[in-house]
Amino acid sequence: MPFGVDEAGKGPALGSMFAAAVHVPEADALPEGIADSKQLAPERREELAATLREDRRIAVGVSEIRPTLIDDPETDMNSLAVRAHAEAIEGALEAADVSADSPAPGLCDACDTDADRFARRVADACELEYELDLAAEHGADDEDPIVGAASIVAKVERDASMATLAEEYGPVGSGYPSDPTTREFLESYVAETGELPPFARESWSTCADILADAEQTGLEQF
Repeated sequence: MPFGVDEAGKGPALGSMFAAAVHVPEADALPEGIADSKQLAPERREELAATLREDRRIAVGVSEIRPTLIDDPETDMNSLAVRAHAEAIEGALEAADVSADSPAPGLCDACDTDADRFARRVADACELEYELDLAAEHGADDEDPIVGAASIVAKVERDASMATLAEEYGPVGSGYPSDPTTREFLESYVAETGELPPFARESWSTCADILADAEQTGLEQF
């Protein structure tokens, strides 16, 4: 598969979701050590992402879905994952200068219980002058090195975004509901301001519950 696609940040309560697509002429153009991003230390992910971006044989496309869009009641996470994948593919194939008479086949890590349906939706969402030979598989980021490379780029983009927020707001953690640092940040921020931070996914139950608890505490104190 000349290109692979994956996302990072579909489930957190804080921050954006990112998708990345990586296009390579041959899989052996990838640097050594490529694996699913979850299996790599942060420093190693950053090294590999930098190597991928610096190699002129490799083209990368990235899409960001911000919390305000995630909270939009007119959409849903599966549809946003489709949009993110499509935008990342468009960016990578444009950077790779893929010709219309020879569209590259690609593989996505499926973000839907029905992998084939997800592939069809992503292909249909791509605004390209040619059709894609696109497939999707569950666990593709672990099985396919090009999808693994995309998972690394997406994760590094997500981590960099969270690091930028931490520079402004203090420790925010990973953004996932199970992260004690994230929960502590949310609870402290809401207690101090009476509202959720601007990068919170307000429609997520974690955020809604913390806000509701703070409001109830305020009523009881009154």
